[in-house]
Amino acid sequence: MDMLHAMRVFVRVVDAGSFTAAAQQTETSTAQVSRLVSDLENQLHARLLHRTTRRLALTETGERFLAQCRQILEQIEYARAEASGAHLTPRGRLRVHALTGLGIQLLATLAGRYHERYPEVTMDLVLSQRQPDLLEDNLDVVITLSHELPDSELIAQTLGTVFHVVCASPLYLAQHGVPRVPADLQAHRCLRLADPAFTDTWSFLVDGGEQSITPGDSFRVNVAEAMSSAAEAGMGICLLPDYVAAPALQRGSLVRLLPNFRLPEKHIHALYPSRRFLDAKVKTWVDFLKQELPQALTGYHEVLQNREYWARGDDE
Repeated sequence: MDMLHAMRVFVRVVDAGSFTAAAQQTETSTAQVSRLVSDLENQLHARLLHRTTRRLALTETGERFLAQCRQILEQIEYARAEASGAHLTPRGRLRVHALTGLGIQLLATLAGRYHERYPEVTMDLVLSQRQPDLLEDNLDVVITLSHELPDSELIAQTLGTVFHVVCASPLYLAQHGVPRVPADLQAHRCLRLADPAFTDTWSFLVDGGEQSITPGDSFRVNVAEAMSSAAEAGMGICLLPDYVAAPALQRGSLVRLLPNFRLPEKHIHALYPSRRFLDAKVKTWVDFLKQELPQALTGYHEVLQNREYWARGDDE
């Protein structure tokens, strides 16, 4: 027996005042309604209704059961409405994972502006350098950075483009000289990002092809912001994403090297499980980033192109 269906019919019988009226409202027969209520009583081992030829009356047990039925059915209806409306109204907890640098430099600020627009959404922003498993880690969206996305059943939306630049401090360059071509890097102290997404080679786009350099190695760290700090302290030359490099260039603590040798760009992607019945908080967050991130990145790109922040001699 379908207990929920039986409970709904029982409530309908009480509200309608008779089996016949309840049958008409549910477009079924009086016999079926009566039998369903009897089956419910047998299942509960309790009489719910006193039946006479003129009227129905609730037993004491029936009154208590009716109150419970109404409460349970209301909760089920609320849950159904909440779930079916999740794709319409952004609300609830949004669990987002992002690379540390992206989160610190870009997403934390954007998350505040998103909350102003959608105050019923609470965000958990988890930052790390690892690539999480979206489903196993119970995440709604993963924001990642890569040249190409691996094959996956996840949905991917491109949010923006990140450029990497070679940088060093004026102090380091004064002591060790300024590299003029990528091959010069092999004679310098270079700082490496210890991240599975990055290789030990730096590939420059030269004459329509790629020139790969394995620079000297003196220091490794797994967070770009820490590498920037090491470079600002004069430890060596580093390769930084634009959103980390630009603030240091504007401060004057780093200068850009080899501006005429471009490195392959990387793309910021939002990954989530499915487009079908997409939760409104996921959709609005991804749409918000697609609108706002390119504008934020454009500011960094403009800093990179400003000759004021290039090493002396490279601006000629």
